[in-house]
Amino acid sequence: MSTNLANILRPTTLEEFIGQSHIISTNKALHKLIIKKEIPHLFFYGPPGTGKTTLAKIIPKNSGYDFYYFNATSLKIEQLREIFKRYDGALLKPLIFIDEVHRLTKTQQEVLLPIMENYEAIIIGASTENPFFSLTNGIRSRSFIYEFKTLNYKELEILLQKAMKKLDISIDEDAQEYLIVSSSGDGRALLNLLDFANKLEEHITIDILKELRMNSMGDGVSSSQSHYDITSAMIKSLRGSDVDAALYYLARLIDGGESVDFISRRLVIFASEDIGNANPNALNLANSTMQSCNKIGFPESRIILGQCVVYLASCPKSNSAYNAINSALFHVQNDEVLNIPTHLRDAHIGYKYPHDFGGYVDQVYLEKNITFYQSKKIGYEKTLDEWLSKIKI
Repeated sequence: MSTNLANILRPTTLEEFIGQSHIISTNKALHKLIIKKEIPHLFFYGPPGTGKTTLAKIIPKNSGYDFYYFNATSLKIEQLREIFKRYDGALLKPLIFIDEVHRLTKTQQEVLLPIMENYEAIIIGASTENPFFSLTNGIRSRSFIYEFKTLNYKELEILLQKAMKKLDISIDEDAQEYLIVSSSGDGRALLNLLDFANKLEEHITIDILKELRMNSMGDGVSSSQSHYDITSAMIKSLRGSDVDAALYYLARLIDGGESVDFISRRLVIFASEDIGNANPNALNLANSTMQSCNKIGFPESRIILGQCVVYLASCPKSNSAYNAINSALFHVQNDEVLNIPTHLRDAHIGYKYPHDFGGYVDQVYLEKNITFYQSKKIGYEKTLDEWLSKIKI
């Protein structure tokens, strides 16, 4: 038997595919297109072990395309041109799958563009990073981008049951819990740990699992709900300005094996979302915390995290900036696109340079008078309000 359990259990049909119900369940558009064999150019991004490559391999099997796999880090333009030449004029189309697609160069994308335009091949890319900003406008306009999410507890449980049936093994209840949670939503990581534990024992115990994987993969802790509940409790305690509660839940996360990267990222997000311009220095401190902790690691990082948590809990709170960008995005995504006033365009025709008028001059910056930002006049926001008022006198 192959040593790679993940490959043995890799789904080959949509019915076998686990996870990503928000994009691939039977009532979703992408699922219907695959069934109809009308495949658009697609780009998948999300954490490892969530099914990006698996779905990319299922699509050509269902649609009858020849499948070609490449990694953007080693992809050569000549390889692509050779494939395109081979299928020139053919009824059958190749499906080109490119992993780490965010690493595609502009030249490589220019080669793909006419192929995508004429649908001479189907292009599917995958990445653990959002490729939106690394793809050119031309590539984006000819494709659809889908985010893959980590597998939830129930989905990992289903995957584990399939694996246990395949291997004909048994597992203790606490071992199953640890196996699922420590894999942090990564199906491949779960199967890999189970596979090598099985090479040691037919009956899987938590002790053997912890010998192989002493800590979680990154975003998990010691029970199925701990990761979500303790993190939520810490954030809510910070928002509620309860220093001791926030420190307690931080300690729970650290003791449970959470990665310093995960904790510090959540603090950076909180500093902007829940404090914002009520105290702009909160974001600076949180970002410094993240950078310092990722270089130092545990156990010393607990000190830095503790300092940051005390500071964030003690800060005045305002979500006015958070609400403002959400409001602006909602307008952009749901209302008409506003024309850019002529004097603001790159040609600068008719533009009044504020510095020539003492720092401020009255002119139109938005086609319609729309308000997204509503200051709550909390903390440093009051100073920013005063600045704006004085600037516009």
